[in-house]
Amino acid sequence: MTAPVITGGAPGAPRTPDTPAIPGVSGTRATLRRNFRRGVWRVLRRKPSRIVGVAILGVFAFMGIFGPLLYPARLPRDDNALYAAPSLAHPFGTDFEGTDVLALVITGARYVLLTALVTAVITVALGTAVGLFAGFRRGRWDTVLMRITDMKLTIPALPLLLVLSTVWKFTSALEMGLVLGLLGWGGVARAVRAQTLSLRERGFIEAARGLGLSSGHIVGRELLPSMAPFIAMNMLIAVTGAVYAQVGLFFLGVLPFDANNWGVMLNLAVFGGGALTTTTALPYMLAPLLAILLLTLGIVLVVDAMDEIFNPRLRED
Repeated sequence: MTAPVITGGAPGAPRTPDTPAIPGVSGTRATLRRNFRRGVWRVLRRKPSRIVGVAILGVFAFMGIFGPLLYPARLPRDDNALYAAPSLAHPFGTDFEGTDVLALVITGARYVLLTALVTAVITVALGTAVGLFAGFRRGRWDTVLMRITDMKLTIPALPLLLVLSTVWKFTSALEMGLVLGLLGWGGVARAVRAQTLSLRERGFIEAARGLGLSSGHIVGRELLPSMAPFIAMNMLIAVTGAVYAQVGLFFLGVLPFDANNWGVMLNLAVFGGGALTTTTALPYMLAPLLAILLLTLGIVLVVDAMDEIFNPRLRED
């Protein structure tokens, strides 16, 4: 038997043996990661539309991160090309100021996507925390937290946002995401609680209790990893809802037009350019609508892939 290796520290310090590595553990983890990556690629290849969904989200992520860097802070205007028709120079035409519509869509993606991401993170974080705690602890905590959640779900979000818009200008994507996130966690909390109630009766949770493991360990090491796929899919769905909510508010004109936003483009195209009654401003209206449609399509395709990746029963032979 090989003796443990003695490592030295500072002169005069006691020398302690290194903890021997458990053979095969690192190799097993590497194998699991490799098999998982292969499984993901297999699921994506089974339906090419899922690869398209990943590519769509990648394009929008690129637009959100680098889009504003591709154009000057003040987009160029051409007074001689107001509401110009689509062309090679302007694939979606120009707006009422002669600004390229495609440039407006690309530069406006950052505000929309950042708001949606902040909203999704806050929504899922709050909803998961409340749902996990209520479902795991049960009893009075469950009753109190679910009554608070029910009260939250009865609050009409749109009228409340209309009232808040009179005192809060929402000039920052973080501010907008914070408000939308605080208004949207109720449904996630309900869903996570239901999942927690189902999982807490499973054999591996009972075994963890029998071993005397703490509640924090059971929640953090047993319940959360089991619910990670469900939480991830809820986060993507929350992104879609946040995009609709903020674009709708800007379209209605209840928020200031300080930010470059797809909802602002829709408002100006419909109410300023008469896009619903004339074809002049129609490309100006269709461009942000197409962006929203493609983003939603990408999220739906990725959620479909995630559902099969994390649910082996859905995998085809």
